[in-house]
Amino acid sequence: MSTKVHLVTIIENVTLLVFYTDSDCWQFRLISAGGEVFGERKLYYTPEAAEKAGREWIHQGY
Repeated sequence: MSTKVHLVTIIENVTLLVFYTDSDCWQFRLISAGGEVFGERKLYYTPEAAEKAGREWIHQGY
C-alpha cells in the first residue's frame, strides 16, 4: 500500500494534511500544535474536496 501526500499546510496553528491511499481515496488529518491527530475516515474523491473539509473542520474548531 502506498500513500501520496497532496498538501501540508498550517492554518491557525494547526497542520492540515491531505493524502491519498490506494485503498481509501483522499482523506485529511489535522495535527494540533500539541501533536494530537484529528480527522475521520470519510472518503473524498478529489484532493480539493478533502482540503475543503479539513479547512471547515479547522474553522469550526475541530
